[in-house]
Amino acid sequence: MASDHLEWTVEWCVEKFRGDDTSTDPYDRVVVPGNLLTYGGASNLIECLIGNGTGTSAQTLTYFNNTNAYLGVGDSSSAVAATQTDLQAATNKLRKAMEATYPQHTDGTTSTAASVVWKSSFSTVQANYAWNEIALFNGSTGGRMLNRKLVSLGTKTSADTWTLTLTATLA
Repeated sequence: MASDHLEWTVEWCVEKFRGDDTSTDPYDRVVVPGNLLTYGGASNLIECLIGNGTGTSAQTLTYFNNTNAYLGVGDSSSAVAATQTDLQAATNKLRKAMEATYPQHTDGTTSTAASVVWKSSFSTVQANYAWNEIALFNGSTGGRMLNRKLVSLGTKTSADTWTLTLTATLA
């Protein structure tokens, strides 16, 4: 019997640069797989699939596009739960808008998978604390958190700029 089989995979990447110059090679690159898709994020995806422009909850449907998408970092080490709607850090957390050409989408073909890539840059004056949690949002505040990953990525200082990239693939 034939059946459809698609797998959702996620990869996070942090590239670390000295100072504000990201045109050079990073001095460190950390790649981590996986995350937890939240209930609110999954619901938003389904609402988009059926074209429901208003959503069915108190939150309106908003796309994870260049206008609305934000990658967030925080210093909390609280466990991940599908019911979460925000980073768990009390104060040390920041959502950053997309770089100019992101997100980027690739159509799936017979030899490649469909994917989307989001990317934000955190300058020397931003997010200078331990990066223990990362997530994708469709708003600078509020909105929906699509996914969250709990991982120790190091402690960012004012000497560095770090870029955070999220790649989601359906294959």
